[in-house]
Amino acid sequence: MSSLPFELALALRYLRPKRTFVSVITLICILGVMLGVSVLIIVIAVMTGFDNKFRDSLIGFQAHLKVERRQASMSDWAAVMDRVATNPSVRGVAPYINTHVLVRSEPANGGASRRFVALVRGVHPQLESRVSRITDSMVEGEAKLSPKSLIMGYELADTFGLHAGDRVALYSPAAFEHLAALMDKAQRSATKEVDELPMAADYKVRGLVDLGLSQWNANVVVTSLADAQELGGLGEDVQGLTVMLKDPTERNTMRIRDQMQASLGPDYGVVTWLEDNKDMLNALTTERTMMFFILFFIVLVAAFGIMSALITFIVQKTREIGMLKALGATPMSVALLFLAQSLVVGVLGVLSGLGAGMLALRYRNEFLRFMNDVMGFNLFPSSIYQLRELPAEVVVSDVTVICGVSLVLCILAGVLPALRAAWLQPVEALRHG
Repeated sequence: MSSLPFELALALRYLRPKRTFVSVITLICILGVMLGVSVLIIVIAVMTGFDNKFRDSLIGFQAHLKVERRQASMSDWAAVMDRVATNPSVRGVAPYINTHVLVRSEPANGGASRRFVALVRGVHPQLESRVSRITDSMVEGEAKLSPKSLIMGYELADTFGLHAGDRVALYSPAAFEHLAALMDKAQRSATKEVDELPMAADYKVRGLVDLGLSQWNANVVVTSLADAQELGGLGEDVQGLTVMLKDPTERNTMRIRDQMQASLGPDYGVVTWLEDNKDMLNALTTERTMMFFILFFIVLVAAFGIMSALITFIVQKTREIGMLKALGATPMSVALLFLAQSLVVGVLGVLSGLGAGMLALRYRNEFLRFMNDVMGFNLFPSSIYQLRELPAEVVVSDVTVICGVSLVLCILAGVLPALRAAWLQPVEALRHG
């Protein structure tokens, strides 16, 4: 005698592989559930990885909060920095400057000189490590920001053939403004000749860095704060302060933003990294949610396949159902028999889908490289997706929801066929079976 309940034991016996059409349909149902669950797990894990990787990269370059003086540069930045640092939730504060420059490359290997526009990020060499990870991912050279030196994104360096030790010339906005003033003065004079021309500042490339996102690696150079002040024509001023928090969760970040805004007053603006990148973050969240619901239709289709298989099975087993009821089986027992079949199919499909999904995530980048070699082109270009490898992060709650809802759908798919079998009359079942 089996120790299993009568309904489950009989359901397992009916599901035992046989060379019948019903067994093939049952196998297809299990594969359908497996496919739906595995695809859902893979896609949601990859999109969660994208979201988290993008957030980590943003925080590594932009910190959690940004404080700027409205309509002007910040001259009293040291005093403001001390006030901000008194907040117990603040882990670090540092000044920064962002300005654009025209760069003329001068490769040491004798390559052709080229010109391009880059964003200069001026940082305080001693304080920047408190608020960002800019210098933590050096690809080449060193992260030493001495006067008239810089580090640049490795993609920008690759594009123009630059390496650590090369020299570049930077033409600042202040230099162009001075040149425009000189030309205007010359046009108003009788000679119309410019007596002096502003010279470009000569900088040494100390190293190449991976800033986390392709758009930064291809456009950003980092200098010391003093050099950026000179390039931007700011004197002793800075553009603003970056603030790193001890707890950067969304709710806590917004709460501290409000506290800091109230403390500094209306002359200053405090912006969170969430607000600075609101459109991109909202797009990622919306895309993840929509993919979750759209891909659930794969599981729903598999559930309809289970329903179809059970209906076919009931039609084939009509005579046996009549005999069971004639021998005393209750409608509830018959219904549970077929619900147990849908449960077993669902459990097998969900477990196999979970295993397949986790296995695919483990070897996702190896498979991506294989497909790149087979297809002959890059399926995951970093210039578009801002990442060099396919990220993924498995969240237990997401996997639980996917597996749980999929299993419930599989069980619900068996309700209608189970009710149909439960209310078969023994006499009619034996007559037409």
